[in-house]
Amino acid sequence: MAVRKLGVEEWLVSVIMSMYTGAKTVVRTVYGNSSGFEAKVGMHQGSALSSLLFVIVMEATSRELSGLTLGAVVC
Repeated sequence: MAVRKLGVEEWLVSVIMSMYTGAKTVVRTVYGNSSGFEAKVGMHQGSALSSLLFVIVMEATSRELSGLTLGAVVC
């Protein structure tokens, strides 16, 4: 998990994970809302935390990629 790679304390990782565990959502269409279903991947749309989590993932990815040598990149 990206937040762990950046050294975020485990209690905060647990809080973030508990917000997403068992999250339910619906799909809204012109015909009405679907039945609720569990969202197993992704982030809550419109949540203030979503932007922060995106930046954390991008930072962890950037740090990981900066450690690669040119020969390690597969195109």
